[in-house]
Amino acid sequence: MNTEFNEITKFFETEYPLNKDGLIELLSLFKVKILKKGSQVLKANQDEKQLRFLNNGVIREYYATSEKETNINFYTKPQFITDLSSFNNDSKTKKNQESLTKVELLCIDKKAFRELLKKHECGKSFIDLSFQKLLKHKELLEYNRITKTADELYKELFIYKPNWLEKIPQYHIASYLNITPETLSRIRKRIS
Repeated sequence: MNTEFNEITKFFETEYPLNKDGLIELLSLFKVKILKKGSQVLKANQDEKQLRFLNNGVIREYYATSEKETNINFYTKPQFITDLSSFNNDSKTKKNQESLTKVELLCIDKKAFRELLKKHECGKSFIDLSFQKLLKHKELLEYNRITKTADELYKELFIYKPNWLEKIPQYHIASYLNITPETLSRIRKRIS
C-alpha cells in the first residue's frame, strides 16, 4: 500500500473498523491532492462534493461575513475535514476552509463514495458514527463558548490542544476565542 494511505488506514483501523475488502476498495477510490499554503479548500454556499481526509498540514475552518471572519475549528492531525452535514444532505455549506500550510489531502468523489456505501453496509455505520461525534463536539463547543471566559477557553486549549498553540498563528487563535489579538496577548502573559 502507498505510504500516503498509512494515516487513513490507521484512522479506520482505530476509529471505524471496516471489513478488509471494503477498506481496500475505499482506499483505491481516494486521490491525492496537494495544496499550497493559503489555498481555499471549501467555500461557503457551495455543495460539498468530496469526502476529504487531511493527511498532513493545517487547515482552518471559519464562517465569513462581509465584515469579518470567525474561526470555528482547526485541523492539525490526520482526520476527515468534510462538512458532513452538507455532504450527506446534498445542501450548500455555510463553512469555509483554508490551508494554513502546504497540505496533502486524500479525496473521494461523493458519487463514488455513495456507490461504495450501497455495496458495503459498514460504510453506513461510518457516516452514523461520524455524525454522532460531530454533534457531540458541536454541543461541547457551543456550551464552552457561552459559559466560559476567554481565559478559561485559552487554558483549555493549552491543556487539550497544545498543537494548535504551536502551529496556528495567534490572530487565528484570537478569532477562534472571539477576542482581539491584544486581549489574547494579555491572557497569555497572565497565564505564563
